[in-house]
Amino acid sequence: MMRDQAESLRLRVKKMQHEAETKAIAVLSGKGGVGKSNVSLNFSLALRQRGKHVLLFDMDIGMGNIDILLGHTSSRTIIDIFRPDVTIHDIIKTGPEQLSFIAGGTGLTEIFHMDEQKVEYFIEQLQLVSEQYDYLIFDMGAGMSEDRLQLLKAVDDIFIVTTPEPTALTDAYATMKYIHLADPQLPIYVLVNRARSDKEGTETLQRLKQVAKRFLGKQLHALGYIPEDRTVSTAVIRQTPFLLFDPSAKASKALMQMTDRYLVKEEHEEQTKRPFHFFAKLRQYFLER
Repeated sequence: MMRDQAESLRLRVKKMQHEAETKAIAVLSGKGGVGKSNVSLNFSLALRQRGKHVLLFDMDIGMGNIDILLGHTSSRTIIDIFRPDVTIHDIIKTGPEQLSFIAGGTGLTEIFHMDEQKVEYFIEQLQLVSEQYDYLIFDMGAGMSEDRLQLLKAVDDIFIVTTPEPTALTDAYATMKYIHLADPQLPIYVLVNRARSDKEGTETLQRLKQVAKRFLGKQLHALGYIPEDRTVSTAVIRQTPFLLFDPSAKASKALMQMTDRYLVKEEHEEQTKRPFHFFAKLRQYFLER
């Protein structure tokens, strides 16, 4: 009996230690068409190439963008987790570089309108597999809503993808403001996609940081920028992640540098990293609605 209790405690401690190392990231954008899902997928693959274990969730309501970008057709999506004959192990697919992902699709709005019983079951299923991963990455739909905010408030970091276009920047700022007012402590990283020059990429990042600091009192973290690159559109047509389609392309090199920059920052902040309370916060936010 004592040995059983000791073993149970040991497993609990081991699980807690790993959870403390797991990080939940939400990737979103103020508007559609800025390449958010492509960034989510290729960033996840870059983490895999750096030896990290990643589970990517396609949380974009409607079309399964990750499936399309990978040339996959998933028979099961995240919403199938509520079927009595399906567990989370059944809906996790394996992509290139041994990347684990869960497809999205129609009916995804049900995730954001769960009753207490479904919330508990959903979180229980996520906890079953979370200890296998270093990163849980949620590719969110464009725009903001009160429903999505519950999930966003639970993650460790927010990545906002934008382009240099004025409308994209306006929507990106509106998204930052919405999140900041909900949780001023939540770290927000910004990434500029399709920069037509180094100057445009650098100036766009600087402009966003200045606006956030001046009007929100918020210190943004600049992930960097990905240059305009024909390789990306060609890779999308071929349904192959651009990082794998041409690792030497400008966009691929920029993304790898961005990933390394993020990981170095993580390493430097290791001692002060917030505990992994993703599931506790997720439960709290979903049930307090």
